[in-house]
Amino acid sequence: MACTVVSISHASGAGGEDVGRLVAEQLGFSRADEEIVADAAASAGLEHGDVASEERRRSLAARLLEAMGQSGAEAWALGATPAFNPNEVMGSADLRGLIRQAIEDTAARGNVVIVAHAASHALGAKPGHLRVLVTASPETRATRVGESLGLDAKQAARAVKDSDAARRDYLKRFYGVDEESPTQYDLVVNTDVVSIDRAAELIAQAAS
Repeated sequence: MACTVVSISHASGAGGEDVGRLVAEQLGFSRADEEIVADAAASAGLEHGDVASEERRRSLAARLLEAMGQSGAEAWALGATPAFNPNEVMGSADLRGLIRQAIEDTAARGNVVIVAHAASHALGAKPGHLRVLVTASPETRATRVGESLGLDAKQAARAVKDSDAARRDYLKRFYGVDEESPTQYDLVVNTDVVSIDRAAELIAQAAS
C-alpha cells in the first residue's frame, strides 16, 4: 500500500533533515518541520507575521522547544535565542498538546513528509503511514555537528550527548516512551553505512 505520510525521526547529526528534504522531493510531497511548531504557535494566538518566514519559524521552533525543556544543544542547533521566558507564550503542557494536534492535522492532509517532533509516536502505526528512524554512531554524528556548528571535537561530542538526552526526555514526557526501540519504526537507516542520497531513495521506495 502506498503511503501518504512519512514520519522521519532522527538523532542529531544523523542527516535526518537532509534525508527528509530529499524524500519529499522524490515523492512529490510537501515537507513539514518547523511548520509544525508554527501551526501550534498560530493556534496559541501568535500573529501570522511572527511565523511567516523560514528564519522566524526556526527561531520560534527553537524557543518553544526550549520552553518545553529541550536541551540547550538541541535549541542551539535550531538557532535559539539565548534567553526565553516560557510564560511569554504559554504553558509547556499546552504547547505539547498543540504540537501533537498540529502533527495530526498535517498528517490528515496527506502527501507529506513530517520531520522530527516524534511524529512516528504521535501518529502511531496505521495504514498509509511509514515510520522511519535515521540514525548514525555518536562519533559520526559528533563529526557532522562539529562541522556544521564550528565546534571542536569535545564540544561536538558534548552537544550530541546533550541532544540525545533531550531526545530521550522528549519521548518520555510526550509519549511515555521509556526506551526507544528499532521495532517502534517501520524502517531504520544508519547513515554511517548508507549515504544521505541512498537513504532517501530507500525511504521513498518503501513509501511507494
